[in-house]
Amino acid sequence: MSEGTMQRRAQREQPERAKRLTRVLVCAAAVPVMLVATGCSSDSGPDDGGGDKAASASASASPSPTVQAAAYRTLPEACRALSKKTLEDLAPKAKSGKEGSSDDVASRASCSWSSLDNNGVKGSQFRWLNVSLLRFESDTTRGPGDNLAQEYYDKQVREIRATPGAKGLNAQAVTGTGDEATAVRYDLKKKEGTFKQQTVVVRVENVVVTLDYNGAGLAGDKTPDAAALLADAKKAAKEAVLSVTRANGPAAASGSPSAPATGRPSAPASKAPSASASGKS
Repeated sequence: MSEGTMQRRAQREQPERAKRLTRVLVCAAAVPVMLVATGCSSDSGPDDGGGDKAASASASASPSPTVQAAAYRTLPEACRALSKKTLEDLAPKAKSGKEGSSDDVASRASCSWSSLDNNGVKGSQFRWLNVSLLRFESDTTRGPGDNLAQEYYDKQVREIRATPGAKGLNAQAVTGTGDEATAVRYDLKKKEGTFKQQTVVVRVENVVVTLDYNGAGLAGDKTPDAAALLADAKKAAKEAVLSVTRANGPAAASGSPSAPATGRPSAPASKAPSASASGKS
């Protein structure tokens, strides 16, 4: 090959090499840019995902609201809350108790006894006895059962003390019965005669016991002694409280209402009753 031919070939190949070199340099320059872009994208991804996971883990680790379980989980049969002897003393002519209506006897129950000792022309002695039991369950929104029972107990006492037409009303604390107890006595005049009313309200843990007892001498018979009626009412209320503790197991019946009872729930229910099942004659 002549020198001239080689020179012409070199001249033709030179532009081609220049083009290839340019393409290589451009690609080489683009690589770091891609790496940087990829690195930025890689850094931002895990942080975003990690933040979401951390927030989710933190939310799931938050403790659920809790409240102490109520001490008593059930109630006794209201018509069996008082002994046969007590019923014979307080309502001697009552044949049987009249159970109050309830859609949940484990939360509310009541029973009443009506006694009329008819002495003909000498008049009659009337007695009416009612026991009402209301149990409050612990609730994460409303609070512990004993606190709810405390609120209802206070309300019940206030309402009884505000009884319309009550004469000579007197309220007194009762010791040795439940966690707290109040007895309210007053006279109530009706067309049949003057009725001596005694009401004892007791709170024991998360249960409120309301015992009503009234008496009257009808058709000219003498009016019963209010002090004697009150003593009987206190005795019956204390017996009803004991029935509540016995219904919740040996630990409660032994005189330690705060001790766990057999079958006591480990978690609170979501609802609690808010109305009384009691009634007055």
